[in-house]
Amino acid sequence: MHLSSIVNQLTILNHTGNLDCNISSVTFDSRKVKPGSLFIAIDGFSVDGHRFIQSAVEQGAVAIIVEKDVTLGTNTAIIKVPDSRKAMAMAAVHFFEDPAKNLNMIGVTGTNGKTSVTHFIKAILEANQINTGVIGTMGTIINKKHYNSDRTTPESPDLQALLQKMVRLETSSCIMEVSSHALDLSRVAGITFNTAIFTNLTPDHLELHGTMEAYFQAKAKLFEQTSGFSIINTDDPYGRKLTKQIKKDKLITYGIHQKAHIQATDITYNLNHTKYTVITPIGQIRVTIHLPGEIYVYNSLAAIACAFANGISLETIRSGLDHVSGIKGRFETIYQHENYRVIVDFAHTEDALKQSLITIKPHVRGRLILVFGVYADDSENGRKKRIAMGRTAAEHTDYSIVTLDNPREHNQDMIMKETCDVLKELSTPYTGIKDRETAIRHAIQISNDDDTILLAGKGHETTQILGNKEIPFNEKEIVLDSIKTKEFNQPTY
Repeated sequence: MHLSSIVNQLTILNHTGNLDCNISSVTFDSRKVKPGSLFIAIDGFSVDGHRFIQSAVEQGAVAIIVEKDVTLGTNTAIIKVPDSRKAMAMAAVHFFEDPAKNLNMIGVTGTNGKTSVTHFIKAILEANQINTGVIGTMGTIINKKHYNSDRTTPESPDLQALLQKMVRLETSSCIMEVSSHALDLSRVAGITFNTAIFTNLTPDHLELHGTMEAYFQAKAKLFEQTSGFSIINTDDPYGRKLTKQIKKDKLITYGIHQKAHIQATDITYNLNHTKYTVITPIGQIRVTIHLPGEIYVYNSLAAIACAFANGISLETIRSGLDHVSGIKGRFETIYQHENYRVIVDFAHTEDALKQSLITIKPHVRGRLILVFGVYADDSENGRKKRIAMGRTAAEHTDYSIVTLDNPREHNQDMIMKETCDVLKELSTPYTGIKDRETAIRHAIQISNDDDTILLAGKGHETTQILGNKEIPFNEKEIVLDSIKTKEFNQPTY
C-alpha cells in the first residue's frame, strides 16, 4: 500500500522526507520492523518509542509517525501528528482495508462480565448458524479455533489484522471485549460498532483513569462509535446515567430490579445452574444457564438483548444459552468430592469478589475459605482497592488466605500488609502467605470435608507476573496435585 494513501487518512502537523514509497506493515514495536514498515513512535507509560526510531530505520522502516520533533539525516519519511496512538489506529484501519465494515461488530464494555457476555452471545449466534469471532481476555476465537493474545483488546495493528483474518475466513460477526484502556488509548479508533453493550461500572483501573467519572467517560466512548443499538444494564447507576446519552430509538435496556426492555423474573439459583423467565418485547421464555449467581443472570440478559437487537428468535436464544456448559475460569469448579469443592473465579474487583462469595455462601456445608490477592498499584487508589477487597473478604468468608495476584513491579510487602491489616482490624480469621502456590496448598491442607475453597483473581490465567517476569502458574494443576495427598473422612455405617 502506498504511504500517501495512509497519510491522507491522518491529521498531520507536518512531514518531511520521501512519501513516495510502499508500506509492507504497520507496527509500533521496533522488534517487528521489516523492510518497508511504517513505524509509529508511541510515548508509552514506561517506554518512549521515539528512542527506537533509529533502530527501526536501520531495520528497514521507510516511514515514521511521531509526536515529537525528530531529525534523522536521511530521506526517510517523518510524519508528525498530534496523537500517535490515534494515527496508528487510523493507519492500521486503512492498511488492512477496514475489515470491520464487513463484519457485524458487537462491542462489550464494563468493569465485570465482559468475557461471559461475549461467550453467551457467541453461543446464541452459533445456534443461529452464524460464523462468529471473539476477541477478549481469554484470547481470540475465529470460527471455533482459538488463538492466544496478551491483551483484552489488542493494539490497533494487531486488532485490525485479526479482523482481516476473520473476514478472510468468512466470519460474519465479531464480538469484542472493549476495555477502558483500549478506548482511552484509541485501540478501537476507526471502528464502527453495530451493537454496543454496557454491563456495569465499579471501582477498578483508577491508576489509569484517576476518578470514577473519568473511568465512566472512557467507557462511554464506545457508544459514540456505535451505529446501531446500545444495550445497557439499567440496574447499574452508571448504566442509567449512560442511557441519557443514547437516542431512545437506539436503546435497549436490561435488568432484574429496574423496569427494562429485557427483564429477568422468577429466578431460581443453585451452584450448578440458574433458571429464570426472561420478558422481552416479543414474548417471554424460561431459560437455563449453567453458571450460578445473579451476575450471570445479568450477563446472559445482556446477550439476550444483543440477540434480540440482531433479530434472533427466542427459541434460538434459549438453545444457545443452554449450550454454554461453563466458561473457563469463571466460577469454575475444578474439584469436587461430595460436599467439598474447590472453585476458581476471575473475580479481581471488590464487586466481583462480593458477588462470587454471596453466590457460594448459601451452599456451603462447612467453611468458606478464600484465597485471594489484590492487583493494584502503589497509589492511594491502589490502597483503597486493597482495603475494599480485604473488607469484602472479612464480611463474607469464614477464613481468608491473603496472597499475591500479579504484583508486577509493585511493593509486594505493602500489598500484603495493607490487605492483611483490614482482616486483622475486623477480627476475621486469616493468614498471609506471599507465595500463591504455597497459599493454595495451605488452603487444601487445612480444609475439612464440607468446606468450599474459592481461589479468586486469576481465573483462566496460566501465568503469574512477578516483577517484570511472567512465570507459568496453573491453579488447577496445583489443586489437583495437592488433593492427591489429602485424606477425606470415610463414611461410617
